[in-house]
Amino acid sequence: MSVRPYRDIARRKCRQIKVGAVRVGGDAPITVQSMTNTLTADAKATIAQIQALEAAGADIVRVSCPDEESTAAMGEIVRAAKVPIVADIHFHYKRAIEAAKAGAACLRINPGNIGSADRVKEVVKAAKDHGCAMRIGVNAGSLERELLERYGEPCPEAMVESALDHAKILEDNDFFEFKISVKASDVFLAVAAYQGLADACDYPLHLGITEAGGFRSGTVKSSIGMGSLLWAGIGDTIRVSLSADPVEEIKVGFDILKSLNLRHRGVNIISCPSCARQQYEVIKTVERLEQRIAHINTPMTVSVIGCVVNGPGEARETDIGFTGGGNGTHQVYIAGVPHHRLKDADIVDHLVELIEKKAAEIEAAKAAAAAASGAKTAAE
Repeated sequence: MSVRPYRDIARRKCRQIKVGAVRVGGDAPITVQSMTNTLTADAKATIAQIQALEAAGADIVRVSCPDEESTAAMGEIVRAAKVPIVADIHFHYKRAIEAAKAGAACLRINPGNIGSADRVKEVVKAAKDHGCAMRIGVNAGSLERELLERYGEPCPEAMVESALDHAKILEDNDFFEFKISVKASDVFLAVAAYQGLADACDYPLHLGITEAGGFRSGTVKSSIGMGSLLWAGIGDTIRVSLSADPVEEIKVGFDILKSLNLRHRGVNIISCPSCARQQYEVIKTVERLEQRIAHINTPMTVSVIGCVVNGPGEARETDIGFTGGGNGTHQVYIAGVPHHRLKDADIVDHLVELIEKKAAEIEAAKAAAAAASGAKTAAE
């Protein structure tokens, strides 16, 4: 029995596939991905953006392949990348074959747009020959005309039917290494479509609210849509679609997963919005602190609270806690217990020092545990 059952999320049971070396579905961690917005034919610029995404924690990166120049650059891009590269294919089946040969780990396709049955077979053969997975990408904005005429408009039922029809095309070609997405810019439509698809199949699901908007509005829409699905146990890999720097998509994606306790990366800062009770400038302190600890990947929780109303309570639940006190004398907590006071010193410098020390301790403990486990295995 869980100690806090109200926090438990029972993930939907589904089959597992591999995108390169990354597992998706089953009991694998929910992966976070983004997409480059450079010209793929410009390999140097695309590689630079992929490296920035890798530094932010991306598990998978997608690049668009609209033309032969793009797939010609794929080999160089794949060789430079540390994460699996997904080739985004629309309409032209030859681009999919070229991307598979160039080393793409996954092909994002719409089998219904590829063309004849023979062309689909060629794409499937290329995927099998080169170890590619696939993603069936259904989008409310590009549903088949027949479905729109029958249903009258994009709706959850039409999107699920489209996804299952495309899945059958791959199944009929004896191909099962694929995941599915049913994206829409309308949160209600996307959520309902994913709920229907989750009930209708056991394939891994790629979540996204497509064309969600700018940084702030897109973050809100994505958090509501994907957050509600993830809370219900639906979703195996996610992409936050923002009209912003792709690196921000990765950051928001991890923040969504951290909020639901589904995955942890880096420092989770719990901070108050500040008010007249604050004993130091909370907002500026948190802004500076976030910048200074952006390089830390070790999971931990830090509370930064302006006064003693909620500060001690929040600190009890965090690795490191900081609570504002009177006369410029503040309380620092370690592992939920009062540890020392801070007066007349730079708060951010002090917290960064504590956080880096804690991160080093956590990583050292992990390394020691791994070494002990390896020694035990060798002895057996």
